[in-house]
Amino acid sequence: MQQRGVGSGLRVAAWLLVPLGLVLALGGIGYFFTNYQGATVMSEAMKPTYRPGERLVIERIGAGEIRRGDVLLVHVPDRYQGRPALQRVIGMSGDHVVSDGSRITVNGKPIDEPYVMRGEVNPTTGPYDVKVPDGRLFLLGDHRGNSNDSRYFLDKQSGSVAASGVLGRVHKGFTVPAVLVPLGIVLTLVGIGLGIRGHAAGRHARRSLAAVPPWPVT
Repeated sequence: MQQRGVGSGLRVAAWLLVPLGLVLALGGIGYFFTNYQGATVMSEAMKPTYRPGERLVIERIGAGEIRRGDVLLVHVPDRYQGRPALQRVIGMSGDHVVSDGSRITVNGKPIDEPYVMRGEVNPTTGPYDVKVPDGRLFLLGDHRGNSNDSRYFLDKQSGSVAASGVLGRVHKGFTVPAVLVPLGIVLTLVGIGLGIRGHAAGRHARRSLAAVPPWPVT
């Protein structure tokens, strides 16, 4: 009777763990595709921060969540042959962005750019002095010598792009699905293992009872 009880307990644990594990795993996958997307770096425009071929996680965000310094995946219909581009936010709505061809100031304050590819500033762009229109962003690549960014479109709304064209922001670090999916898979596998053990224990208990004769043999 004790073996049968142990088998029953294992099966109950399996009935709890397997559905829970599936919910966590599938929920994590659904959460990822709802809030994130994958992207592959296709150019050298963001070197040395991101290199060609590197896989990135892009977090879907609203226009109100954008901050200076964010690296965005943005779609600009009249640029880059309609393909999304990866660029960094330098200026936002109403910002005054000025460059002497090397250093950049935003609203009169120099910005620190440790991410920029050193010794690669493209002198052909020259200085610029722009005011970012409302609802738009001034974007640059980190590889200033090899980035077709806002500097090359200054005659069109100060080179800015619409914030509504932002597809998402490069996400670094922890994501909820990165925990939920592996945890869900582990719980599902543990539950299946316990279910198999419980079934085997139950069969062994029934066989043991069947081997005992109903009355003493004389």
